[in-house]
Amino acid sequence: MARHAGVLPVEVSSFVDRRRERSELKRLLTTCRLVTVTGVGGVGKTRIALRVVAEVRRSVPDGVWWVELSALRDAELVPYAVAEVLGVQDDATPRPMEQVLADHLARRELLLVLDTCEHLIGACARLVERLLRAAPGLRVLATSRQALGAAEERVYPMSSLTVEPLREWSGVSDGVELFVERAQAAHRGFALTEDNREAVTRLCGRLEGIPLAIELAAVRVRALSVHEILDRLDDRFALLAGRARGGVAHRHETLQAAIDWSFELCSPAERVLWARVSVFAGSFDLAAVAEVCADDRLPAGELPAVVAGLVDKSVLLRDEHHDGVRCRLLDTIRDYGQERLEQTGERAVLLRRHRDYYLRMGKRFEADWCGPRQPAWRARLTSEHANLRAALDFCLGDRAEHQVGLELASALWFYWIACGFVREGRHYLDRALALNPEPSPARTTGLCVRVWLAVAQSDFAAASALLDQCRSQAQQQGEPITAAAEGWFAYLAGIVEMLSGNQPRAVVLGQRSSDLHRHGGDLGMGLICALTLQAMSLALAAEFDRAVAVAEQCRALCDQHGEQWMRSYADYIHSLAALGRGEHATAVAHARDAVRVKRVLGDRIGLAMTLDQLAVATATRRQAERAARLLGIAHQVWQTFGLPQLGSPDLLAARRGCERLARTALGDTAYQAAFDAGRALDPEAALAYAVDESPPQPRPEPSPDATGWAPLTRRERQVAELVGDGQTNREIAARLGIAKRTVDAHVEHILAKLGLDSRTQITARTTGRDPADPRADH
Repeated sequence: MARHAGVLPVEVSSFVDRRRERSELKRLLTTCRLVTVTGVGGVGKTRIALRVVAEVRRSVPDGVWWVELSALRDAELVPYAVAEVLGVQDDATPRPMEQVLADHLARRELLLVLDTCEHLIGACARLVERLLRAAPGLRVLATSRQALGAAEERVYPMSSLTVEPLREWSGVSDGVELFVERAQAAHRGFALTEDNREAVTRLCGRLEGIPLAIELAAVRVRALSVHEILDRLDDRFALLAGRARGGVAHRHETLQAAIDWSFELCSPAERVLWARVSVFAGSFDLAAVAEVCADDRLPAGELPAVVAGLVDKSVLLRDEHHDGVRCRLLDTIRDYGQERLEQTGERAVLLRRHRDYYLRMGKRFEADWCGPRQPAWRARLTSEHANLRAALDFCLGDRAEHQVGLELASALWFYWIACGFVREGRHYLDRALALNPEPSPARTTGLCVRVWLAVAQSDFAAASALLDQCRSQAQQQGEPITAAAEGWFAYLAGIVEMLSGNQPRAVVLGQRSSDLHRHGGDLGMGLICALTLQAMSLALAAEFDRAVAVAEQCRALCDQHGEQWMRSYADYIHSLAALGRGEHATAVAHARDAVRVKRVLGDRIGLAMTLDQLAVATATRRQAERAARLLGIAHQVWQTFGLPQLGSPDLLAARRGCERLARTALGDTAYQAAFDAGRALDPEAALAYAVDESPPQPRPEPSPDATGWAPLTRRERQVAELVGDGQTNREIAARLGIAKRTVDAHVEHILAKLGLDSRTQITARTTGRDPADPRADH
């Protein structure tokens, strides 16, 4: 909605210095508009990009925005992925998403990070070039195994970690430090000593300083000494003897050998699971692993232990999410698993099992949507978005699976429409319908969903044409058209008429739809949607008493099912009608109730409409400044669509009337100041202001949780505690077995992440003393 910093991925482990590389990248970002960090898999491209942008984010006026592309396979969805992160999820016109993004970014100064571009090189390069031309204040940082080849690109080849100290007095190298930190995380009693220092250095050298290879080796200290690890690696790496060292190809072979060795040290069950979970895109939970990967070779009851084993070996990464624990694979580890899966001949079987699992999920979602679990379903499918895309791409890429792909794309219709993914839904439905041209029940359903998506984008001509196809194909199937289907056809036709301004016709179609659903149709979402259409068209036709009566019927039916999405539209309509009846306080109350639900579900179209209505109702209560702020907030949401008020003449007239009323009361200068203030608010602050009349607050700086250390990595917390104990950086380095320059960097990061200015404040945080207390100053 407004100007605010994007959310960066959480660093789940400590970061080893790389001071020189960080400085060079920060310098490049000040002089070049496109910087691409390149290097072999596992060399640390993502980690250094994350650290660098975290360090510069305060200097970027409109924030740093991180777009993770590793799980994306469809090149056409690259602009959609960027739009989703920026909050420009949809557009109410059929304009290309590239143009929507270009318009959105044209007057902003921000840093866009595209992480893991190598499998989408062409699409990333085209999009970046387009956006850089349109947005003078835009800078882009990309990570990729190869350069994008785009205009203005500056390539920064990422080197491996150093494995020998740069100077005799400088302590341990970065590579050795990484090994020690990961080894200590795996085995608390591990320490770098005079007895093992040379072996650790040789081990890191053997692994050519590749961070991922070092991490995979370090976890083995649970069972092996460093000398034993080195001996076993020597046997594995003898196969590479005689090759030229130091080149990209050799580093790739080194990493491959290290992963081979790690794979061989896994148990048979762990090897099988490593290969099988490679079919997942993004993250996944244990329930999905059980459904997709379990069989006689890998019983479901053994999976928790096998997953735990892969987490212990740093093959799987474990993340805490709002809906529980999820796991994921690093890209390089996933690629290796896919190669192994291909070798077993199980790849096609596992891809179908993955697809079947997400098809079942989609159908459960569709059946359960008309109920109390809508917010939970929205959160669940958002977490599974990458896997849903992967399942759809698999179906639409295999002729034998095309119809199943259409079924899955159609089953997700409420996710596309109610949760803010209209454009992506249209993308998949268009592909699926083109691949399934013959009349069938699945195609009829798909066309019906496609009509609704066209309506959501105000493409009424396309919606009408598709609705004609829908009816025609339903008639060609030899069976009588059901009351439910006829009810949905009437509803969709009525929506088109209502938004086109033909309210009398919309009222008739709404009544017909509700009658059909009451007599043999869909008594859940079908009837609820029909009543919503009927009530809204009555309100827009100025039949306010009838509109309230129908809206109350709709609300009662929603409450009976526990449904919230359409109930919020009933609140919106009640607000429209109450305003028409002169009940201004009631109008404001119902509009606020609607905003609260739209906010939770991510229904951006409904949110934009409801914010407009709240502004109108507020203006009638002689709160002109607040109404102007609300119009500014609503404007930010409408900007992500491109066609204000969905092109409806009635909704446009209401908004313009509100603006005139507020301008008259405030004057042009004061009105514009209030409007701009609303438009500039952080999204969460803006919506809080809209629903509870709290004064607009500036966006707060990130703050730690109750323990005080939420933003810090494990190593940074250790350093902070030692600072609190009064130790110098040199003493801390000796205590932890790391270089002093690394401690210096950790202290800088602690200060930045916690918003502190001095070591004194770190000490105060750890001890609970007042920073002004002289006893806190070390």
